Amino acid sequence: MSNNIKSNTQEIIESEYTRTPPWGTVTLLEDGKNYRIHKIILKPEHHISTQLHYHRSEHWIVVAGTAKVIIDGEERLLLPKQSTYVPMNTRHRVENPGVVPLVMIEVQNGEYLGDDDIIRFPDEE
Repeated sequence: MSNNIKSNTQEIIESEYTRTPPWGTVTLLEDGKNYRIHKIILKPEHHISTQLHYHRSEHWIVVAGTAKVIIDGEERLLLPKQSTYVPMNTRHRVENPGVVPLVMIEVQNGEYLGDDDIIRFPDEE
């Protein structure tokens, strides 16, 4: 019985706190003073837009899949259990070059975490 309750609760929480952009899902795990934690799932062969934030840094931890990260023009691949740091005022992007979903934990830190601090750049493909 407790599994059903847990599943139902998890479904409610995920539907309440999950956004579904075309490239995957973003689930808010925790929102505190000067930090926010997301679980991000990126579909195979998809990417987030190239962006920059003036008031926050980000730390990405790969849980499953492969991440191709581009930070300030420098590319590298991250595998499960690997992570990278994205400083404030730095162009960045993450792609899923693989055939399985990329699952990451994103920790945002900063004095201001509002969505209007996302500066998006045109795709460079």
